[in-house]
Amino acid sequence: LLSVDRDATSDQLKSAYRKLAKQYHPDRNPGNADAEHRFKEISESYEVLKDPQKRAAYDQYGHAAFENGGVHPGGGFSSSFADVFDDLFGDFVGTRRGGERHTRGADLRYDMEVSLADAFSGKQASLVIPTSVVCDDCGGSGAKAGTRPTTCSTCSGHGSVRAQQGFFTVERTCPTCNGVGRAIKEPCPRCRGGGRIQKEKSLSVTIPRGVEDGTRIRLSGEGEAGLNGGQAGDLYIFLSISPHHLFQRDGINIYCRVPIPMTTATLGGQIDVPTVGGSRARVNIPVGTQNGRQFRLKGKGMPVLQGGERFGDMLIQAEVETPVNLSKRQKELLEDFQAEDGGTSPESEGFFTRVKDLWGDLKE
Repeated sequence: LLSVDRDATSDQLKSAYRKLAKQYHPDRNPGNADAEHRFKEISESYEVLKDPQKRAAYDQYGHAAFENGGVHPGGGFSSSFADVFDDLFGDFVGTRRGGERHTRGADLRYDMEVSLADAFSGKQASLVIPTSVVCDDCGGSGAKAGTRPTTCSTCSGHGSVRAQQGFFTVERTCPTCNGVGRAIKEPCPRCRGGGRIQKEKSLSVTIPRGVEDGTRIRLSGEGEAGLNGGQAGDLYIFLSISPHHLFQRDGINIYCRVPIPMTTATLGGQIDVPTVGGSRARVNIPVGTQNGRQFRLKGKGMPVLQGGERFGDMLIQAEVETPVNLSKRQKELLEDFQAEDGGTSPESEGFFTRVKDLWGDLKE
């Protein structure tokens, strides 16, 4: 199973197992039952052959040495298997046995509000983030200048200690170094041995044009500093768009309600409306425009995020305004208009005609 010679050394066994374990590990072959079965087989094989006594029993009796109540090689993770597992996958979880544990720093979140105008044009924003950074005095080691941390004598730098209980190995965090794997005799007075200090960090972030509410920007390595030289975390900036007093946004489109004088809506004309980009656009109002009618202005909406020169549309909704504070002359003119009205308001006339029919049906 391991493809090694009968007289292979322990290093050759370990090298062969590492190669096959990487190839068939379930994390690298999700959903592959054959790979999972193969991984178990080679793990059991290595569990037998890495132990001199089990290897001798296997050389003499083969599989029979582990059947019918014998020592089963798959009875759990042994200390040797755990060593190899950590050697293979320790970097993924941020630690490695046999040396200092390097812990990745925490990710940070920063909520930032931007205006609709800034979301349209983009901007360069400056941030001040309170975070943990590497201590300048000790360079992150936690030891006083001129000294160095030493390997923990209890766990020999592993960060954990093990105890054998029958066929099982119990592992727990080292009580001396609390899992760090090292000891500091003279802590740095500035960071008190932590290797990190709290500090406000100034950053500059580019807000691309077209960002929407909830857009997330990731700044790699700008989170909290790692422990013992570990990788720094990331900073995630979550954007929210502040409400605008004129415009409402729907994706890449912009909506705007524009009041229109009754005379313009009746006789037709032209109006100038603002756009989210800061320019003006002219809209032709046809004769007899009704309240609520929409006019679409192509390409006057929001830019498409990472879409080059593509833009959404702007939709103007006409809000026909009833005149107030009329002069005596204006009232007389409207009264004359009302007296001569005949078919100029077809929707209202049709509505009240239907209402009269309804009332007539009710009386019957």
